[in-house]
Amino acid sequence: MIFHAEGLCAEKKSSNDLPSAACPSIPILMFSKLTALFSEDLAIDLGTANTLVFMKGQGVIIHEPSVVAVKRDANGKNRVLAVGKDAKMMLGRTPGSISAIRPMKDGVISDFEVTEQMLRYFIQQVQKKRGLFKFRPRVVIAVPSGITQVEKRAVRESARSAGAREVYLIEEPMAAAIGAGLPISEPSGNMILDVGGGTTEVAVISLSGIVYSESSRIGGDRMDESIIQYLKQKYNILIGERTAEEIKIQLGTAYPLSESMTMEIKGRDLV
Repeated sequence: MIFHAEGLCAEKKSSNDLPSAACPSIPILMFSKLTALFSEDLAIDLGTANTLVFMKGQGVIIHEPSVVAVKRDANGKNRVLAVGKDAKMMLGRTPGSISAIRPMKDGVISDFEVTEQMLRYFIQQVQKKRGLFKFRPRVVIAVPSGITQVEKRAVRESARSAGAREVYLIEEPMAAAIGAGLPISEPSGNMILDVGGGTTEVAVISLSGIVYSESSRIGGDRMDESIIQYLKQKYNILIGERTAEEIKIQLGTAYPLSESMTMEIKGRDLV
């Protein structure tokens, strides 16, 4: 479909002239509107432990673990076997030829290629809902406030390679404050604490900006590691990441309990 703009400009332009505000390019404008109509605006929380995808007008449509199961072929290239929940089930249970990889570490990309494949999978899952019209979506991604410019560039490039048309970054404390409904635009201080799988963020927000923030690369994953080491030293039993996470969720508490709680677990005897 072609749209002609002849006769709409006040003065004649040569074929080499760039479109101006006085004489907009109708084909470009119409294409942009059509692209916006059939594409989806996505917000992605690219976390160390889990990845969430939010679609404009539909809410959170994907909530999957940030895990990818890959098999290396004869040419040395990784072939994706599973992503998300299916891949997490393989953690600690795969043969030598298959690896269950967490491509995010401490809130940043540790494996660029696998992160790109994971993002492409999630974006494709969204595009399947759109039928034939699979335009590249605009994407906003939440990142830790303490990451470097190099780490930010890695996130942008990974998202573009995965199929994003435009990529925008937002600091995790700001995204968390908006999601929690805090009055971030008012001239008063609002403190937000975001404990993730790989990082812990604390920030003071006022007048739609971050007044002060601190980012520590310690989160829920470190707690899982501590549980694994505790059981190993105390009871000579070795458990996996999934079991440690289950213990943390079921028994973990920030306050002392009036009565102790118990949980039966299975692991490998080290004695």
